[in-house]
Amino acid sequence: METYTLFFFLALLAEMIGTVSGFGSSILFVPLASLILDFKIVLGITAVFHVFSNTSKILLFRKGIDKNIVVKLGIPAVLFVILGALLTHYIPQKKIELGMNLIILALSIYLISGASSRIQKNNRNLYTGGAISGFLAGLIGTGGAIRGITLAAFQLEKDVFIATSAVIDFGVDLSRAVVYISQGYFHQEHLVLIPFLIVISILGTYLGKVVLTKISEKAFRYIVLSVIIITTVIQTIHYFKD
Repeated sequence: METYTLFFFLALLAEMIGTVSGFGSSILFVPLASLILDFKIVLGITAVFHVFSNTSKILLFRKGIDKNIVVKLGIPAVLFVILGALLTHYIPQKKIELGMNLIILALSIYLISGASSRIQKNNRNLYTGGAISGFLAGLIGTGGAIRGITLAAFQLEKDVFIATSAVIDFGVDLSRAVVYISQGYFHQEHLVLIPFLIVISILGTYLGKVVLTKISEKAFRYIVLSVIIITTVIQTIHYFKD
């Protein structure tokens, strides 16, 4: 029970951070949750959890949805998340975990350096960003950072950014959840977690929305990215020690 208590706490923390930062909760949640649960089980639970969390974001920020971006970024993301999720069945778990840590570490350093501000605002980047973010979401459990980098080029208002990203992420997570469940990453025993995850998704999104009015988004991102970098470095060191 202590394991799931910690799991729920991490889910709430990650959900709040994901709402505020704009690059999704999984970039922090997946590597942390993998420390206490099997990585593929984390993939399955996270996908199901995010279906509910994105539903709550859509309801809270629904007035800001940009339908044009949803279509151009969302369709490639959904198609490629299925491919990435299917590959997890064939690639050794340890290699996926190492790849997850290295990719998240590289993305975090890229984001904190400010280089992402040079991404151009065009349809090609929407399609490319959708495909890459979807593929990574399916393969390593997180692609929100890529989607966040892509959306940032369009200089959207906070509510529009969160709502649009949530709609895309909903399609991505629903698609990969179906694949993960079919591959046995989400077991019947995990059904009892769903009511708790629904409450956590709503509470985390609400707290994130409150934080948005209290703190500088830029400062918050730097703090979160620093935590992510430290986490992934520790995870990578732990991998090579085993």
